[in-house]
Amino acid sequence: MLRAKRGDRAAFTLLVEKYQQPIVSLVRRTLRDPDEAEDIAQNVFLQAFKSAGRYRPTARFATWLYTIARNLCLNELRRRARHPADPLDSAAPGDTGRPEVQNPDPHALLAPQALLRRELDAAIELALAGLPEIQRSALLLLRDRQLPYEDIAQILDTTVPATKSLIHRARETLKQQLKPYLRSGDWPRPIRLPDSTNPQL
Repeated sequence: MLRAKRGDRAAFTLLVEKYQQPIVSLVRRTLRDPDEAEDIAQNVFLQAFKSAGRYRPTARFATWLYTIARNLCLNELRRRARHPADPLDSAAPGDTGRPEVQNPDPHALLAPQALLRRELDAAIELALAGLPEIQRSALLLLRDRQLPYEDIAQILDTTVPATKSLIHRARETLKQQLKPYLRSGDWPRPIRLPDSTNPQL
């Protein structure tokens, strides 16, 4: 980043290549909107590039970049709160709002454990989405990005003890919500949840 600050565009391109996917993943799981995540991620790097001249290495570059990403996510969440989308306006012509019926995957029918794993992954994503934003961000930064508590506290603009408390509360909430899925050999009937990645708690 110090090279980029001196006008080295190739150096900034290397930073984009290294951090693009982690930033997109963080934004997507914060906003739960894959299309919006791509746009926000682009804005993260655009803002970082514009701010290169003011960059000071007082913290790790990743911490600085994730702070920009979180601030842009918060701006988007505030915008949504002020201007909630009308589902009727967003529906395409002829769209009934019902999911499209697709033929079942014969491979999925032969792998019940994989289906159960997929349901659990989807339940985890749904539970994560229900957490307060600051708890969700703290947990994702710790588990997905593997940042130390000190860096997470800086990104969230809080203290290390408060960060640890946020993560503890987030974990406890998820444990309670996912308890039915985590009891070995005691799975509920199949549920219909959205697709997800394979997050680790």
